[in-house]
Amino acid sequence: MSGLPFSLIPHRVYDSIYDIDPTALREAGITLLLADLDNTLVKYGQLEPDQALRDWREKLTAAGVELYLLSNSRKPGRAASFAQALGIPYQGHSGKPRTAGYFRAMERMGRRPEQTAMVGDQIFTDILGARRSGVKALMVEPIELAGNPGRYLRYAVEEPFRLLGKRNNRRAL
Repeated sequence: MSGLPFSLIPHRVYDSIYDIDPTALREAGITLLLADLDNTLVKYGQLEPDQALRDWREKLTAAGVELYLLSNSRKPGRAASFAQALGIPYQGHSGKPRTAGYFRAMERMGRRPEQTAMVGDQIFTDILGARRSGVKALMVEPIELAGNPGRYLRYAVEEPFRLLGKRNNRRAL
């Protein structure tokens, strides 16, 4: 894989977003956390942030890390209404893994790639796009697989990259 101009291996793999320490992000120089929506922050179809997510966002803010919703959702208004309910900026139809959405978000927030991380549940969109954009790629296990047979196949294909990413967990962020 060393000959490729990008990597599919996440910098870190977590069980959930709640295992990501906001203070550790800030200490690593990360001040902007881009986040996927569905199966990363909440279950597919969940319309409102729950209290745990609101509390985690507050911890990020207290640590000096801004949360930004970077979603590929094609459902009209999905990203906008969720981000508004959580009180964060957003970008829908981001086109991950293409890099343009990542760079638009960083430009909007006045950040550079070395100040930015992306958290998501999919290798071929969230992680690939983050790596191609030069930002830290943080992966979480999907919140749920139920209901979509295609997800089982996709996550099975992604598993070797998740395992390689978990080896990075021993290193500094």
